[in-house]
Amino acid sequence: MKAHLAIARFDHSIKNVFVLPGIVIPLSVSSVINTRLIARNVVLGLLAVTLIACSNYVLNELLDAPFDRLHPSKRHRPVAQGTVLPIIGFAQWLLMMLAGLLVAALISKSFLYVNATLWLMGCVYNIPPLRTKDLPYLDVLSESLNNPLRLLLGWYMVTSTLIPPLSLLIAYWMIGAYFMALKRLSEYRQIADAATASAYRRSFAYYSSQSLLVSVVFYASASMLFFGAFLMRYRVELICSFPFLAVTMAIYFHLAFQHESAVQNPEKLYRERGLMISVATYVGVSLVLLWVDIPFLSTFFTSTLRRH
Repeated sequence: MKAHLAIARFDHSIKNVFVLPGIVIPLSVSSVINTRLIARNVVLGLLAVTLIACSNYVLNELLDAPFDRLHPSKRHRPVAQGTVLPIIGFAQWLLMMLAGLLVAALISKSFLYVNATLWLMGCVYNIPPLRTKDLPYLDVLSESLNNPLRLLLGWYMVTSTLIPPLSLLIAYWMIGAYFMALKRLSEYRQIADAATASAYRRSFAYYSSQSLLVSVVFYASASMLFFGAFLMRYRVELICSFPFLAVTMAIYFHLAFQHESAVQNPEKLYRERGLMISVATYVGVSLVLLWVDIPFLSTFFTSTLRRH
């Protein structure tokens, strides 16, 4: 029983923090707020997202056991050690999915559809013949797609009328890819042997430290490009929060080069004091800027280049 609870990775629920911006942003522009309904939907919504995410984790553990045995730390996982009954594990995977979708149906159709998509992405990522986790770059892009899906889930917890900006969704996707690529880079560096690395994760056969680092730069650049587009069009005041975001990204980048880095296990990032202070500062500044207007910024950032 302990092993079956462990493979659901409830401690990874910390990743639901990526749902919160999807809740806060539409509330910041909403003129009518039904507090009781929103509180109900947020509680049910977080439960539904957690159940779907845990279902995906169970599947990941079941299908990755042969490869986890080749990893210096993941070899201690329950399935890799043979303490989980596979038939019960697969039943657990399906039951958690069904429970998650049933709870999601209590909120709205939009929320239900996005939650179902989150589960399907877990299947695409883990199940052959697609199994995108074995394909270079697609492994990062498909897994990080869960970021904008989580933002949408937060969004549909509180509204069914407002449409989330595409620029924000792409920025959220790319920042997720930035985090995921740094996780890959940290894993690759820790294994320190190309043959062992590719045996553990097939996509590593196509990667090198250099190519992973180049991809990190691409994802960081793309995320900031689309985030800037979102800021300029929807909330220019948030431009003042950018230095704090840049510092947070720099600290995260630095962590990826540490031995046994917490970047490989995001659920442990709360132990990184410097990162947590940086994140808290950025979030605090952003929350203030969502509700405080700074009129001169609109004039300051108005384009002065016109066609003649």
